[in-house]
Amino acid sequence: MNDYLSVVVRRFRIVLWNVGTLFTWFSVILLFPLVFLIFYPEEVHYALGFVESAVLSFMFGIAIKLASNIKESHVITVQEGAVIVLFSWIFAIFFSALPFVFMKILNFSQAVFEATSGWTTTGLTMITDVTKIPRIFLVWRSTMQFIGGAGFAIIMLAALIGPLGIGLYSAEGRVDNILPNIKQSAKIMMIIYITYAVFGFFALWIAGMPPFDAFNHSLTALATGGFSTKNGSIGEFNNLRIEVVTIFLMFLGATGFGIHYTLWKGNIKVLLKNGEPWLLFSTAFLMTLFVFPQTIGVLYRSAGEGFRRTLFQIVSAITGTGFSTADLSKWNVFPLGLFVLTVLMMLGGMMDSTAGGLKQFRLFVLGKVIFYTVVDFVNPKRIVRRIEVWKGESVRYVNPSMLKDMLVFFGIYFVTYFVGVFILLSYGYSLSDSMFEFSSAMNGVGLSIGLTGPDDPLGVIWTMTIGMFLGRLEFIVILYAIMRIIKDLRILISGSRR
Repeated sequence: MNDYLSVVVRRFRIVLWNVGTLFTWFSVILLFPLVFLIFYPEEVHYALGFVESAVLSFMFGIAIKLASNIKESHVITVQEGAVIVLFSWIFAIFFSALPFVFMKILNFSQAVFEATSGWTTTGLTMITDVTKIPRIFLVWRSTMQFIGGAGFAIIMLAALIGPLGIGLYSAEGRVDNILPNIKQSAKIMMIIYITYAVFGFFALWIAGMPPFDAFNHSLTALATGGFSTKNGSIGEFNNLRIEVVTIFLMFLGATGFGIHYTLWKGNIKVLLKNGEPWLLFSTAFLMTLFVFPQTIGVLYRSAGEGFRRTLFQIVSAITGTGFSTADLSKWNVFPLGLFVLTVLMMLGGMMDSTAGGLKQFRLFVLGKVIFYTVVDFVNPKRIVRRIEVWKGESVRYVNPSMLKDMLVFFGIYFVTYFVGVFILLSYGYSLSDSMFEFSSAMNGVGLSIGLTGPDDPLGVIWTMTIGMFLGRLEFIVILYAIMRIIKDLRILISGSRR
């Protein structure tokens, strides 16, 4: 028992040291929007909210790092990684909400919602008019989504911890280890991510978007986040070139890092073996062909406008971005369209991308298993088959353990979804509205039909907030971390009584 008690104590110290390290440096992230005071000096009085938040984050980080009573990082197991991930996300959301509170832009519940929507790359907002809040807060919202899209595991591995953090990488739901060295993998992912963001900025600028808007939309499109600097989102620009570039960026964000790395290496033969891209792009294309003819005469006058608007909304939904070029509150006259968008938001993007949802990899594996099960059933000869699926440059074989993990995930996913929908129904919202809005929240999308807003009851705000948080961390990590904490605390308490 004493040996196990020492293991638990060591685990808590490792957790404290790593969380402390993160939030010591998190203060730098909080100060990043102040760089834009160079361009908007009239907003300097809003800097105090970020400075105060940064100081609190730094002091918090130093305090718990000292409390860990260790001098350097240790190897992080998946057990410790799950707890680190949980605390990192909770405190990141808390400190990120403080500037909104300190500057009286939002109250505490609204600010936590906004920060959660940012870090989970959802895009639902409590701000009714984004043109009336300071620009440094718009930059802060975009920054949260950009970093949240990459995830704390990649940030910490690439910049702070290094190869000792393999357990942290796995705990955040990452499976693409594109190089044997986990730190090098994380650095390459960040290089790819930042390169695309720079490309997106210039592409949107050239397409006709003002530089400030191009900067923010490039970050949030690539993060499949959906925060916009305009109340009417991308639709307010009414520019076909901007929409085309945005669709391209949304697809880039919804593509897994392993797929990107394979493409960067020019390994086209292996790239074509990956089922996720085929499934994502074909689903978006087929759903657009299915939906847009039915919008003509109902929502739009011409086939050209119907195709343009439908394609953008379809891509935004399945990639989990949340940008829009249409007023979805008017789509209530078109229930089939809202239903399709609701389902697409659930399907989501690829594994190890910035998108949420069930993920294309799981759907592809499930579809392949069903297909071969039927084939083997009707085949007169008994065949021992190994079902292979490609993930980036590596091939994997479907086994009972993989299927069990998928079924557990699907089970928790749908239980959580139906509970969230039921709570919204209890507040008097319609079934279709509740299903759409909570799907948008839990899958990290951000499309809205007008249900989400600052006047929502507290119960609705916190239900949506929790839904966004659970969906981003994919449920199991949170449950595992909570169970780990409870079990370890019991051991510590029982050990202290002896």
